[in-house]
Amino acid sequence: MNEINRCLSEIRIKIDETDRQILAALNQRAGLCREVGKLKAAGKDMVFKPSREKELLQNLVKQNPGVLPEDHLRMIYREILSSSRRLQRPQEIVYLGPEGTFSYFAGLEYLGHSAEFRPCNDFNEVFHAVAAKEAELGIIPLENSLQGSVGQSLDLFLKYTVFIHAEIFSKISHSLLSNECALAAVRKVYSHPQALGQCAGWLRTHLPAADLVPMESTAAAAKKVTRDPGSAAIGHMKLSEMLGLNVLSRSIEDLPDNWTRFIIIGPSMPEGEKHDKTSLVFTLPDKSGALVGLLNLLAREGINMKKLESRPLRSEKWQYVFFTDVECDLMLEKYAHLRKELADNCHSMRILGSYPSGPYLDGL
Repeated sequence: MNEINRCLSEIRIKIDETDRQILAALNQRAGLCREVGKLKAAGKDMVFKPSREKELLQNLVKQNPGVLPEDHLRMIYREILSSSRRLQRPQEIVYLGPEGTFSYFAGLEYLGHSAEFRPCNDFNEVFHAVAAKEAELGIIPLENSLQGSVGQSLDLFLKYTVFIHAEIFSKISHSLLSNECALAAVRKVYSHPQALGQCAGWLRTHLPAADLVPMESTAAAAKKVTRDPGSAAIGHMKLSEMLGLNVLSRSIEDLPDNWTRFIIIGPSMPEGEKHDKTSLVFTLPDKSGALVGLLNLLAREGINMKKLESRPLRSEKWQYVFFTDVECDLMLEKYAHLRKELADNCHSMRILGSYPSGPYLDGL
């Protein structure tokens, strides 16, 4: 036992010395970030540089020689990058509230705990705050792997001039949360209609007699049950920590492979970075072969299309607007001629942003 204690003591001395070295390196990095912030302020440059951050993380993973797991390394550096952005300039980031929604947790996992998050009442408020430069960034759910696109988000791109800076793929997993300690005590279940639908099979099997009450968000549902005996909410498991609720059951969604693609929007087009994805919106002239002609232009350049969706154009009946994602940085100079050809073949066209392909984050 004495030998074990001696070894532990020696290791702890080494850990303390290592921590001092880490602290010195972090402070050196913080000082450099403040210098970067001053330069960006003079040039009115964006603080958030997702392509630079993606490249930095990829390089660190490649250079990692030790026993530190890759997911631990990425998690640590996401918080370092979050602190670095805050040191350069505080950023207000808006999202669909209240605090505790899946949008909130996706933003927290990707942008880190040093970011300043402000909840909004609806998607329109998020888009308006970013377009009016009342907030530097906004977090919006764009599509779900099981239920398709969020139509309201797509429509608001036609109303507001905002641009996509980054994307995140976030795992959606639901838990049953309550002040009660057992399922038998639950007589009512609150949640967003989408969450209730995604857990319908589990609810029929385990709580067939419970009343299902739709709410405006999973976070609002969780807050509701804190003051409603005999009730439970379906929502993100981390809501239990925020509100002091019991987790009666985890992963109750009927289909487990459920992901939502969130996007980070800003008031201006991101510039000066390497991107590998572009989103655009366009309308076409009402003539035969208009869409085929546009698709042929992309095929000619060997550009892969990842998404194509049409939405009714609200201002004109029986007219449609198309949203598409392509796997390239369409803003590069080498695509200048292609951009002109695309625009010439469209009735209208707007590039929503070129940005890095996003990570898949499972923060549960």
